Amino acid sequence: MERATGLLLVLGTLVAGYLTYEHFTGNATLACSATGVVDCASVTTSKYSYLVGIPVALLGLGWFLASLALWAVSRARLGWAARNPVQLLWTGAGLAFVLYLVWVELVPLGKICSWCTVVHVTVLAIFLLRLAGQVLVDDE
Repeated sequence: MERATGLLLVLGTLVAGYLTYEHFTGNATLACSATGVVDCASVTTSKYSYLVGIPVALLGLGWFLASLALWAVSRARLGWAARNPVQLLWTGAGLAFVLYLVWVELVPLGKICSWCTVVHVTVLAIFLLRLAGQVLVDDE
C-alpha cells in the first residue's frame, strides 16, 4: 500500500509539473488533442484555470509536493504512513478540489483534459489508499 502511494505521488508530481510547465510556456508543447470533447488547451487556458490568481496547475504541483513530503516524513519518523490521519484529511481536501475540477470540465466547459484526468484519477487512488490504510492497518 505504501509503495503504491509513493509511486502515485511521484506520477502525480510529474504530471502536475508538466501541466505547470505548459501553463507558463503558453501550452507550447502540450501533447493533447485540441479538437472535440478532449481538448486540453481549452481546459488549461479557461477562466477556471486560475484560483484567486494562482494557476490551478501550480496549486496541483504544490499539493503533490506537500503530499510527498508528508508521506516521506510520516514514514521516516513514525515508521508508518498508512494510519496518519493528517494524510487522510489532506488527501480528502485534494479529492474535494478534484471533484470541483471535474465538474468544471464537464459542466461549464464541456471539455476534458486527458492530462488533468490522470491527475484526478491519481488523487482519487491516493485518497482510497489513505482511507484503506485507516481501516485495514492494524496497530502495532
